[in-house]
Order: sequence, then C-alpha cells, then structure tokens
Amino acid sequence: MLAPDTGASDGLPPLEAVPAPRGAAHHFALKHGDTFLVTDAFGDIRGAGDGLFRDDTRVLSRFDLTLAGQPPSLLGAAVSEDNVLFTSHVTNRPLPPLGGRSIPEGVIHIERARFLWQERLYERLAVSNYSDFDTTVPLTIGFAADFRDMFEVRGSSRPMRGDIAPPQVGGDSVLLRYEGLDDLVRTSVIAFSAAPQKLTAGRADFMIAVRKHDCVELYIEVGRDRPAVPGRARFRAAAARARFSMRAGRRRGARLRSSGRLFNNWIDKSRADLALLTTELPTGPYPYAGIPWFSTPFGRDAIVTALQTLWLDPALARGVLTFLSQNQAYETSQFQDSAPGKIMHETRKGEMTALGELPFRKYYGGVDTTPLFVMLAGAYATRTADLAFIDQLWPSLEAAMGWIEDQSGANGHGFLDYARGAETGLANQGWKDSSDSIFHADGRTPDGPIALVEVQGYVYAALRAMADLARRRNELESAAHWLARAQALRTAVEDRFWMPELGFYGLATDGHGELCRVRASNAGHLLFVGLPSDDRAARVAEQLMSAPFNTGWGIRTLAHGAARFNPMSYHNGSVWPHDFGICAAGLARYGHRRSVVRLLSEAFETAVHFGMRLPELFCGFPRAPGESPIAYPVACLPQAWSSGAVFMVLQACLGLQIDAWQREIHIDRPSLPIGIDRMALQGLAVGDARIDLVFQRVGERVVVFSEGGDQDAVRILSRI
Repeated sequence: MLAPDTGASDGLPPLEAVPAPRGAAHHFALKHGDTFLVTDAFGDIRGAGDGLFRDDTRVLSRFDLTLAGQPPSLLGAAVSEDNVLFTSHVTNRPLPPLGGRSIPEGVIHIERARFLWQERLYERLAVSNYSDFDTTVPLTIGFAADFRDMFEVRGSSRPMRGDIAPPQVGGDSVLLRYEGLDDLVRTSVIAFSAAPQKLTAGRADFMIAVRKHDCVELYIEVGRDRPAVPGRARFRAAAARARFSMRAGRRRGARLRSSGRLFNNWIDKSRADLALLTTELPTGPYPYAGIPWFSTPFGRDAIVTALQTLWLDPALARGVLTFLSQNQAYETSQFQDSAPGKIMHETRKGEMTALGELPFRKYYGGVDTTPLFVMLAGAYATRTADLAFIDQLWPSLEAAMGWIEDQSGANGHGFLDYARGAETGLANQGWKDSSDSIFHADGRTPDGPIALVEVQGYVYAALRAMADLARRRNELESAAHWLARAQALRTAVEDRFWMPELGFYGLATDGHGELCRVRASNAGHLLFVGLPSDDRAARVAEQLMSAPFNTGWGIRTLAHGAARFNPMSYHNGSVWPHDFGICAAGLARYGHRRSVVRLLSEAFETAVHFGMRLPELFCGFPRAPGESPIAYPVACLPQAWSSGAVFMVLQACLGLQIDAWQREIHIDRPSLPIGIDRMALQGLAVGDARIDLVFQRVGERVVVFSEGGDQDAVRILSRI
C-alpha cells in the first residue's frame, strides 16, 4: 500500500505529518461500500485527517455539534459490536438563560447515533431533558465540504483545483457542490427532519423545546442528493438493512467458538471488522485494505487477507482472485509501473488520479503482488478442489507467470526484482514500501534494481503452485518446467541470501549484486513458504523469538541494533500484526508450535489494549511490566490484514490444513491458546461436505474429534 515516505519519493508527505483527528488514538470509523466516515468521540468532523469520504473524495470536512456556541462534555462513545452504528453520548455545560432560567450543567443528554448505508449518512440526535423544568436547548450543527481528494487530505499539494459553487440553502437542507477539473460534479446535501430556526451556508441553528423528563429527536441525512424528508421511519428502515447486510457478511464461512469469553470477543470483533471492510463487488467479496487511508482495493493486502481466512472462508479468496484477474495489466506503462501479466497494486477513484496527477488510478508498482496472486490461486485450489474456477483463471495465471519469468530472466541473476518506472511511483515495491525501509548494514541506501528476500520465497511458492495445477490439468511438460525452476530458485536463494556469520537471511540484493546484510522479519516469510532447509529455518525461528525481534507484543519488522532501527518508524522497528502472523505460520510449518502459542498470546494481549482490535501497526518498544503497547499515531484501525492475523495465527496454533483434492483434514500436533481449554470449529466446508471439529485440552495434550456434520465424507488425519 502507499506508505509514508521520508524521502517524499511519491510526492506525498509522510503519514506522520498528516494532522490527526481530535483524540486520534480513539477515532471512530464506519464504512459501507466506497463510502467511509472518520470522526472523533464526540461524533464531530474537524477537517484534519477526518471526514466523510466517498470515492476517495472528502464530501464532508466539517460536521460538529455545539450548545449555545460551546462544545458539550463527552460522556462516552462506541461503535456497535456489528460495526454498523456509532453512538456518542454528550451532556451540556452550563447554558445561559434564554428568556427564562439558565440550564445547569449535566441535565441535558444528547445521544448521537449514526450509520452509513448506500452512500448516505443517517444520523439521529436524541435530546433528553433530565431537569425538573421545561427548557429550550440552543443546538447548532456546523458543516462544510472541501471536496478534497484523499491525497490532498494526506498533504499532497496541487497547482489547481476545481470550482466550489456557492451553497444552495433551502428551508431544511443545503446543497454543497464542487465541479472538479475532471469534469465530474460532486455534491453533498445536508437535510434535516425539521427546519432550523436559522439555516446558512455553514450552520443550522435549532431552538429545541424539550419538556422536563422528555426527549425530542432530530434526524439528519447527508448524501449525494436531496432525500425524502429524514425521519424515524427512514432511519429505522435503513438501519435494519445495514444490519442485515453486515450480519450476512459476518456469517460467511466456518465459525469459531472457544471456552474463553474475551478470546471470543476478539474473534468476533475481528470477523466484524473484516465484514466492515469487505465490499461486495460485481466480481465477488473484496476486502478493502483499511480505514482511513486505504479504504480501496489493494492487491497485496487483499491477497494476504484471503490467505489468512482461506481455511474458514474460501469465498473471499475467489472474489479477490476474480477481481485481480479482471484488472491484470495488459500494456506497458512506466507511469503506472505496469507490464503485461502484472497484478494490480492499488486502484483509486479520486480526482487527482483521474487527471493523472498521481499514478494510482490503477497502479501496478508492487513486485510481490503477482507471485502472491499465483500463490493464492494454488492455495485456493488445494482448499476447494475447484478446478473449474482454476481453468477460468488459467490465462491470467499463465500471464502472471510470464511476467515473473521474463522479469527474473532479464536481470542476469534469476531473482524477481524491481525499480520504479517513474518518479511519481513508489521507490520500494515490497510490502515495506517506505523509501527508507531497504538499506545496507551500514545504513546506505542500495542502488536498484532491488531483489527482496521474501519476494523470492513468494516466487518459489508460485512456481510450485503452477507446477501442481498444471499437473492436475495434465500439462505435464509445463509442470516439470515450473518445478525445475522452483528448485533452481530455492538453491539460488540459499546460496545468495544466507548469512552464515549471522545465521539469518539478508534483506535484499541491490543492483550490483551486493547483499543487504540486515536482519529483518522478511526472512520469516521464507519459512511461511517452506523454502529454507530445516537447520536454517531453526536458526531463523530462534532469532525471530529472541529479544532483538520479539518485543513481548509481537515480532518487530527489524532487529534491534540495525542501522536504521527506530521503534516509532513505519517499517524499521515497528510491529505489524499481519507480518508476525505470516512469521507464526512459518514457525508452525517447521514445527515450532510453542513459539506460535506465545505469539498468539502476545497478539491477544495486544488486542485487549486496543479495544479487541489489532491496528495496522504499533510501535516496537519492548514490553515492560504494567505498560501497554504504544500506538502508532496514524495507524489504520481497522485494517483488513491486521484483523485477519488472528485467524492465520490460530490456524498455525491448531496445526490444521485442508486438502480438498483428497477430502482430508490434516491436524499436526495441535495446541490451544494459553488459558483456552476448548475450541469448536463449526460448519467447516470441505467440498460439498460440512464438518464440525472440537479441540479439547486433556492434561498436557490437545485432542481433536468431530461432532455433527458430514463426518463420513471427510477423513481427519491427526498427529497429537
């Protein structure tokens, strides 16, 4: 994804420089489709990094509530368990008399309840009077729309902008309108259920008469156009549809339930966050990367999220593969970093990308997305035995492998590398894509092209996947070719990237063939794909769990002591849940189950401190008694591949793999999370069969058995 760039190589300031919403550590996000909302705990939009966004444009940059010109006092705020409804509770400060007696502090309660549905914001203000006298509450809603592109909100400057038209003020609504340089007209209409006493271009003033111990409701809607009059019936009907839609998303795939209440809360919140971020596209469900900065289709993020949840919900992987196949590059463009067969990195719908001011309308500057795409196809086939879908996908898979092999063969060393095509693109094109994330041991920035160690692992896995799929399609010559290429690449990686004096794999090679002799978490991804020999994997595993890497909250991206190590950086020493989730799956692959249990415990304890959510990343300071993990100020929350990390680590903990070709479930030396004695997996699909599994702690062992479902249709092969 587009990351902070201390060298500003993509023309954008680092995310650290972006103004954060008031109380940014506790911002609240809602999403539906391509519309999302970020506010503070008051429910206010202040125009920093917050707002109501539609198609990568901020269509509401101010939206705040005041009482007699002053902000209320905050009582509390939350998003509902299903991620549909945001609610903020506020009360009044002392209010001056309005032709009668003054209103003392803390007798007026206002509940702000809101949700998004079909590109529209619905809000209900419930004003309750707990005093012992009738009163009138002077309430003002301030609003504005700057119609700034997402990249402008992030700080990108523009030489020109389109025209903001004068607001059109009606009796109970205001139309805000912007005509962009791309000739698109973008609008926001703020409509009220009752006409304000005074309505101007930027504020609505109400004098709400509330009898003692009574409540008065005001409804507001914000959308592209003027709705029918907002009101209780519209609010309730739309809320019911929003909740039904979200419930359907949460119920997709197999269900997990443990003996631990808080652990269940974490699982449920993670599933709810994935349902929130998943958008139903014509190609199927697709997880958008994260809110606020990445609420759009990304290739790498979606593939990793699909891999994390594949064992529970193959439908997500199918939707991701279909979308990416349909958006595969078919031409060469340095501006877009595209080449025939390459898989998309990112797509945007805003004005700046439409005009070509930035390349991200459909951008292909990710070196790892293409092999990851092939990896996911192979994993999906093993999980589902859906060869008919693979047949449909085959031309895209062949084109992807064509690009991988052409790119690897053109550089003389056989590794898949990258060098950006234009200055507007990303300088680094692996998952650590900030400009300072790849370096030599002495801190030097390497010359390109760059060959990342984990990318070679992805290519290795992609070659093996293609070999297996080709064999199943009876294309034996192609299968032999890809299998031979995989073995040759494995040998080359072991020879070129291994650092015997450090017992670890180097981060990358540069354009001169020099190895970046840096210990980074990237090496853990090699374990995930099974490339290293057993003895080298054991040495990497030991170091990943040691103090230079493991903070006590998870694995850092970079070992303590490296030249550019900074626990507060985006990529050079912070902790990314998706990253250590992949490392955990790699550890499990080589039998290090106790380490996986420890990482799952660390992830759970981290989630507890972040409201049962794992953020995009957090700071890599070591754990200290009585202290919490340190938040990264502008991390996305929720973030799809952080929400999915629990499922990848839990699968690694249970030692569970599914082979739908053989209609088998393999369970290898299962473990349960610390403090959990029972884990039930219900409705697990293997082909057309459904099976329920139970993992039960018995003394020092964990046993597994099936109950209910189609027990005779699937073989369970377990090694306890």
